[in-house]
Amino acid sequence: MFWAFDPLSLTLKGEAMITNKNVKYYEKLSSKRTEWLFIALTILFLLLFVWRVNTRGMNALAVVFLIFSCLFLFYAVNYRTLIIRITANNLKLAFGIFTWTVPLNNIESCDLDEIPTLMKYGGAGIHFMMIRKRYRASFDFLEYPRVVIAFKKKAGPVQDISFSTRQPEEVLRIIREAISK
Repeated sequence: MFWAFDPLSLTLKGEAMITNKNVKYYEKLSSKRTEWLFIALTILFLLLFVWRVNTRGMNALAVVFLIFSCLFLFYAVNYRTLIIRITANNLKLAFGIFTWTVPLNNIESCDLDEIPTLMKYGGAGIHFMMIRKRYRASFDFLEYPRVVIAFKKKAGPVQDISFSTRQPEEVLRIIREAISK
């Protein structure tokens, strides 16, 4: 399982030792805006829970507020950092406990992600959505550009994956070079 990268020793905790030439690209991306959004929602629903318990006692709505508070706490912790790693063989995205690996030989094409504004800014974290009649998984933050990868062969129902990056041109260059071989 992929947890963290130590660039000095070039080891991936939970994975075997790799050589420097195998890692073509590595990026650790975070967003204070997204982190604070999830923290604010956690606190809001926790306060609503406390208010509801104090005014009406423990009831169904109080439980709903508590569940939402816990959900946003999970989001605040899990969606703090997106790790992007491209090796000679695959693209690996890790968002907390969730990872997605795409073999480079299953990439049909890649490009900048141009989608409708509402869908582009409709959330942070991991989402699944239909874009131009193709089912897509998206690993993203609100304020960064995204790259979209089209698969040759679907991964379950997923045909494309998009992800945020600070350096979309560099990511596209590396992936295009790898898939043209």
